[in-house]
Amino acid sequence: MRVITGSARGKRLRELSGMETRPTTDRVKESIFNIIQFDIEGRRILDLFGGTGQLGIEALSRGAAHCTFVDVRKDAAALIGENLRATRLENQARVCQRDAIAFLTSCREKYDVLFLDPPYASGLLERSIETAAGIDILSENGIMVCESAGETVLPALSAPYEKGREYRYGKIKITIYRRGL
Repeated sequence: MRVITGSARGKRLRELSGMETRPTTDRVKESIFNIIQFDIEGRRILDLFGGTGQLGIEALSRGAAHCTFVDVRKDAAALIGENLRATRLENQARVCQRDAIAFLTSCREKYDVLFLDPPYASGLLERSIETAAGIDILSENGIMVCESAGETVLPALSAPYEKGREYRYGKIKITIYRRGL
């Protein structure tokens, strides 16, 4: 697993051992950033199920202003910190070891891009999408990037949120939600 481009290009990121964390493949990560490439620079990012931190780190490497990483696991939060230091991006980041839904419900900030990649079939993706839209966590023209199993049906949201295009990569699906004005 590596940073694809930007200031930390080519840096290898450490991974957690075991099967509890399923890092996004480089192919899918590259596709995600091709889709949202013009929505990253100077933006505030929330990587809600941080895992290794690779999505938020990729965004920072590509010019995002700041990224908040959230993961409930202590070892994951520590690893995100290590990967941030290895890429020299720690000054643009905050790492929170906390439950994702609890973080969302207490959050008072707005973000431009929200990455949602929880464990598949946990129900956390659907809950996170609905909670994030319910508290209106995205800024105007903000984007939610959701990774799920290909067969997962994600909810439609009420205005100003709109479910956008879905992209399939084998058994993985990326769904984009956008917040209008």
